[in-house]
Amino acid sequence: MFCWFFPLTVTHVLVCSKRVVPRFLDLTDEEVADVWATAKRVGAKIEPHYGASSLTFGIQDGVYAGQTVPHVHVHILPRKAGDFEIMDEVYDELDRKERELKKRLDSEAERKDRDREEMIAEASELRKLF
Repeated sequence: MFCWFFPLTVTHVLVCSKRVVPRFLDLTDEEVADVWATAKRVGAKIEPHYGASSLTFGIQDGVYAGQTVPHVHVHILPRKAGDFEIMDEVYDELDRKERELKKRLDSEAERKDRDREEMIAEASELRKLF
């Protein structure tokens, strides 16, 4: 599980397959089951932790589906009443953020990572949930 550095909602985490593959269809049946079981487990913990009442699970499978990182990953977004005026706007916003992220990564000669202390604090907070 990773926290996305460019979140759409209060928090926005990613669940990735252990084996690095670019496409969902490249996963074995066992890996598919593992990714979705992990997404379910993570979602069950972060939803109440962030005071949400619903979850959006999303996956972009390939470049033409909006995937900017060539590694299978599932987005998990805790959702609250009124976070988007129209509920399905979250998908448009996810697509917009992915395009913006791709432009940002393509244009940055040297991307500045989040600082170590910030990542340690976030990991420590979420580790307590598991």
